[in-house]
Amino acid sequence: MTVPLGSVPQSGPEHIPDEAAATSAVDPADVLAGLGSSWTWILGSAVTTLVPGILILVWPDETLHVLAVLIGLYLLVTGGFRFVAAFARQEHGERLAGLLLSVLFVLAGVLCLRNPMQTIAALSLIVGVVWLVSGMLTAYTALAAKDLPHRGFVFGAAALGIVAGIVVLALPAESALALTRLLGVWLVLLGVAELVLAFAWRAALHRSRTADRRGTTATV
Repeated sequence: MTVPLGSVPQSGPEHIPDEAAATSAVDPADVLAGLGSSWTWILGSAVTTLVPGILILVWPDETLHVLAVLIGLYLLVTGGFRFVAAFARQEHGERLAGLLLSVLFVLAGVLCLRNPMQTIAALSLIVGVVWLVSGMLTAYTALAAKDLPHRGFVFGAAALGIVAGIVVLALPAESALALTRLLGVWLVLLGVAELVLAFAWRAALHRSRTADRRGTTATV
């Protein structure tokens, strides 16, 4: 799940000395952090997960080749979203975990696209491992981040990813149709969970801006 783990960024204006503003350059990491902490970025990640799941369920009779391509594209795009979201994490350890997780998604996506005619067991193994590791890391960082808004939602989404990984790994599908339905259902569930997180994060940002404006008005 693409979730900016950390406190809600404050939206109030910050005073920057003229000399510092003139001499400072734009830091790409700061740009990525601002993008990754945006609720619309989480929404984009949710759509990236939800759309392949719907497509897989709508066309369950497609070949294993098509399924592998859809899963591969999902993993690649999600890896990109997670890479940017990792910069929104304030702690160095959390950022490193996010970056490693994004690399895992990209590598898994490349494996699916590089050999789309692979066996059902291989595709199940790739997706199951990615979901399991992703859910475990998200759960750990959700517990470690003390000031994380809506921690319950984040932990619930992480638990869903863990369960999805365990189910795919423990119950390997014996046919392409069974695997298609299994992966499609889990993608839709994970996508819906990310949609909930996106709007929860939007609400947290809105409350932060409202509190900041009230504080500014009170000091005037």
